[in-house]
Amino acid sequence: MQESIGIIAGGGQFPRIVAENIRAAGHGVVICGFTGHTDDSTLACADASVMLHLGQLGKMISFFKKHGVVRACMAGSISKPKALDFRPDWRAARLVFSLRRKGDDSLLRAIIGEIEKDGIKIVSSAELAQGLLCPEGVLTLRRPSDKEWSDIRYGWPIARSLGSYDIGQCLVVREGMVIAVECLEGTDATLRRGGELGGQGCTAIKIVKPGQDERVDLPSIGLATIRNLVEGHYAALAVESGRTLFFDREEALRLADENGLCIVALPPDFE
Repeated sequence: MQESIGIIAGGGQFPRIVAENIRAAGHGVVICGFTGHTDDSTLACADASVMLHLGQLGKMISFFKKHGVVRACMAGSISKPKALDFRPDWRAARLVFSLRRKGDDSLLRAIIGEIEKDGIKIVSSAELAQGLLCPEGVLTLRRPSDKEWSDIRYGWPIARSLGSYDIGQCLVVREGMVIAVECLEGTDATLRRGGELGGQGCTAIKIVKPGQDERVDLPSIGLATIRNLVEGHYAALAVESGRTLFFDREEALRLADENGLCIVALPPDFE
């Protein structure tokens, strides 16, 4: 009997890519999307779908169980400012009020635990779309200069330290100074602010938070990221290999090369 795999879908193209890979593997696709976050076109990829408000945890679990889902993944972005419009049902409210910390990772871990109580195993969306993960090495034609390597080595441990507080994944540095830190606004807004404050020659760093559950919320970059970096006159971008999703890679790297932007993917144990 064909298995149906569930997708807890945010915005962007990632849920559609995951859905296509699931279908190519011969499985059915059941999607729960969220009003104000999930693209309508994503629902068209599903055999069964529903659009909910953020916080309707009980309805989401019931919908998956109704359609025989025993494995599900989380894919796609949730706008953090919009996420403040959270409408928890009884089950979600009880979960949120029980948490000491309300950061991204703490909340996602709790949600995963609640879903798995009902026999629905949460799996990594990256496992269903392996081709999106960044390979290790310099991905662009231009390699980092000595100055850019210095900024990467300076900012890398700071980004990891900030991530341990469940604040954000992105940091902007220049000449041994922290220019911008990602908080609620998200990566794109952080990059724009960093470019405005730091001027030409900034380096952006985006890494996995220490202890983060890698089944959800892996760092991602794509064409929009590179456009922001180019418009902000950045010199370099450093990410983690094997743990960063790279969308529209060919087009994004072409744009980076045309503008002299360096992109490097470093191993998780880089120091």
